[in-house]
Amino acid sequence: MIVDSPEAFLDGLAAGRFPPDAPVLPKAVLMVEPERFRVDPESSLDNRYLDLESVADSDRALEQSRALAAAVRSHGLEVVVFPGDAQATDGVFPNNVFATIPGRLIVGHMRHPGRRREAERQDIRGWFSQRGYTSVDLSEQPCFAELTGPLVLDRARRIGLCGMSERVDPAGVEAMHRAFDLRLTFRFDLAPHEYHTNVVLAVLAGRACVLCPESFADQEVPGAIATAYPGRTLFLDEAEKNAFAGNCIALTDSDLFMSQAGADALRHGSRATLESWGFKLVTVELDEIEKAGGSLRCMLAEIF
Repeated sequence: MIVDSPEAFLDGLAAGRFPPDAPVLPKAVLMVEPERFRVDPESSLDNRYLDLESVADSDRALEQSRALAAAVRSHGLEVVVFPGDAQATDGVFPNNVFATIPGRLIVGHMRHPGRRREAERQDIRGWFSQRGYTSVDLSEQPCFAELTGPLVLDRARRIGLCGMSERVDPAGVEAMHRAFDLRLTFRFDLAPHEYHTNVVLAVLAGRACVLCPESFADQEVPGAIATAYPGRTLFLDEAEKNAFAGNCIALTDSDLFMSQAGADALRHGSRATLESWGFKLVTVELDEIEKAGGSLRCMLAEIF
């Protein structure tokens, strides 16, 4: 079921048909190393977080990517790393292009032509195929569907929260709803200046969420989402969100990964709230990569 109003979403939740019976934590993550990293001007058309004024240091970007991989491994997860492609510099953000549910690889359809090259990678497709994953290839369908960029998942209950922007269209919402085998998808408009939902909203291990209310076009939407996590919704302010505090991911039931910039921007009360819910912050310096308009969560494609 796909709904597009807060009332319909709340009615769906009230029906109680969404038990937490699906895997919520990944067994591994996929990463793509930056290769001759630079800021892609094409993405600046609709990504205001991108910094065209600064020249990216490709060596430092690579060091930061490897530091993130090491941090994830140190917390017990496998990290599958693929080499970068100098002709696809935004490939360092693979979660927009590749996603999984148990036994299924989903390939996204990117809005910008420069990023569609990423979806053609046979090495990544082949790695999953060799391990028995079937493939749902949205890149061949007439839609825009940038996977877990616009679509934030409550995997435990198979609920999707999809913010509409130029990076996803109605056909893409329907295609992702089917591909991720969701029970309920809530489709809503982001504020005009936003491009990906995962910058302004995160569901943490299926039991909490963080969001920035100002990033939603309809101010009733954040309240409706908060209803799904009673007592476990952290409202970020603009400064926290702009520093990528919302672009975080819980990779274990207690380890919450966030860039150093995002963690540094957290207000004392925000940090205390997360800690009171049992989350421990794991931070990595990613300021070089953040010049390209994405952060830590964007760099990790979860493998289920």
